[in-house]
Amino acid sequence: MPGSTGTGAGAGAAGVNLPALRSHNAALVLDLLRTAGAAGISRLELAERTGLTPQAVSKITARLRADGLATEAGRRASTGGKPRTVLRLVPEAGHAVGLHLDRDELTVVLCDLTGAVVAERRAPLDLGAGADAVVEGAAGEVSALLGGVSPLGVGVALPGPLDHTLGVLHRVTGFPEWDGFALRDALAARLGLPVVVDKDTNAAALGVAVGTGAASGSGTGFAGGGSFAYLHLGTGLGAGLVIGGVVHRGARTGAGEFGHQVIQLDGPLCECGNRGCIEVLCLDAVGRGAVAEAARVLGAGAGNLVGLLDIDLVLLGGRTVAAHEEVFVRGVGAVMEERARREGGGAPVPVLVAPGGARGVAEGAAQLLLAPLFGRGEG
Repeated sequence: MPGSTGTGAGAGAAGVNLPALRSHNAALVLDLLRTAGAAGISRLELAERTGLTPQAVSKITARLRADGLATEAGRRASTGGKPRTVLRLVPEAGHAVGLHLDRDELTVVLCDLTGAVVAERRAPLDLGAGADAVVEGAAGEVSALLGGVSPLGVGVALPGPLDHTLGVLHRVTGFPEWDGFALRDALAARLGLPVVVDKDTNAAALGVAVGTGAASGSGTGFAGGGSFAYLHLGTGLGAGLVIGGVVHRGARTGAGEFGHQVIQLDGPLCECGNRGCIEVLCLDAVGRGAVAEAARVLGAGAGNLVGLLDIDLVLLGGRTVAAHEEVFVRGVGAVMEERARREGGGAPVPVLVAPGGARGVAEGAAQLLLAPLFGRGEG
């Protein structure tokens, strides 16, 4: 049933006709209903694309209909025999909240089962105001947004480092007072809802990985096996990594601390305590109005990632990128092109602006709750 936590299964993935795996199979069917959209999909097509028996598909779809998650979407002519009944997902059957806590701003969205935003709120935020004030302010904005809706839960995204599994913050760069704070438990107790906490970059990357593939132009998303890096430059700098269609968090959920790799020995002091980090170099350059320089620095870091992980795509996001999209895409892209020429390995890795815009992180945070329902990404 919905609520399973399959990782990386998507349209066309093979199902398994075992009772113990019916939650996995339901997620496969539910995801195909989601991707089919309003046009719907027939039970026969569901069986063909999952590898499940028609009887198993009938049982799963009956449960989904009984739960209000699926409904009939009309009939479609078949190649022989009577027309087939097609089914579709009921988007309004469930909702999830995505909460983005930036260093100076809060964004909260309410998304339906398709991930579409149906309500949104923004408010100023001082991440250094103390845990009690931040939790109370965030809970107030979430409650105001809900207006009586009972969501599946709240996904929270904010700067790291943090422990995604436990929902505990570490020494958030610039805000060491958060070290050890159990944000998940505090917010869950205040709201009376399930809460999942992750880094802003991971949330945004997850949102792309389970999306429609707008970033690649393929229309299929990345959950089928693609690998990319999402680089977020706003009030800080970090990365979200998707490897083989799944968000890569690392053994201690600390992967993606991209901004604090040192590329200039004895460079300017960073808030993390090191000198010459990409983050401080980028932010210093932006502060001086040298945006093209910041783009080249970001490109140097992106080149390191491409060389280390052999990824397919680099996506750029964050408010600083949004204010100078062309400069950053051109600057980072130039580094990728030079790397490809130097190595003679073919076409350079593409560099694009990430889909989602200003609320991409908040929408990705909602997917921390939604994606597991469809066997997508990681929950």
